[in-house]
Amino acid sequence: MKLPDPFFGYGGHITAELPGAHVLFTTRLGGVSSGPYESLNLGLLTDDAPEAVRENRRKLSAFTGLPLAALAHGHQVHGTEVRRVLEPPLETSSPEPADGQATALQGVAPMVLTADCLPIALASLGAVTMVHAGWRGLAGGVIEEGVSALRELDPDGAVVAAIGPGARACCYEVGEEVRATLGQEGRTADLPGAARRKLEAAGVEEVHDVGLCTMCSEEKMFFSHRRDGGITGRQAGVVWRA
Repeated sequence: MKLPDPFFGYGGHITAELPGAHVLFTTRLGGVSSGPYESLNLGLLTDDAPEAVRENRRKLSAFTGLPLAALAHGHQVHGTEVRRVLEPPLETSSPEPADGQATALQGVAPMVLTADCLPIALASLGAVTMVHAGWRGLAGGVIEEGVSALRELDPDGAVVAAIGPGARACCYEVGEEVRATLGQEGRTADLPGAARRKLEAAGVEEVHDVGLCTMCSEEKMFFSHRRDGGITGRQAGVVWRA
């Protein structure tokens, strides 16, 4: 799998080093789930066996070198809420509704789960943010809220973004209403293009895009809600301070 800079493959997954941050976009490789959730399904709200998902999350924890409780995530609702994580999360705490997590803490890793929506990492030297951006979130302002959350935690310095795997204009057919909401034409939606414009407008100085489509990449590589008819697992986008 040939990847553009600064992305590189490691252990079957996609990683990147941004100024002040480590980024990980998981694939579906290396887990214990079976059937339509094979194999590294990280979504507890799927119909996969819960213990299999928990074991997969333990594998993710080991891969990052961070405790399982350090993976800060929310109950995603395709909204714009980005939670500011000011204290280390507890492993037993129930996720609050949020489509992004931001922190300035060392050893805490904001995480989102995706299966066609975009995972987008934001990093400065003093804070990191990860957002879950489908067309509703993009239209509603989740990127702007993600940048705002990062700036609250670290007012100074350049912000860099990394866009992970998601549904792209090659495959993501949508209706006229969605295209109009995103300000686009044609039969497909260009989520990364919309994300890039919003990131740049919000003052992000560098935007890196891995360029991979979850719908038409090899099926063994990524979960895709659209391709798999809604019965599928979830991969993760994770970012933590270097």
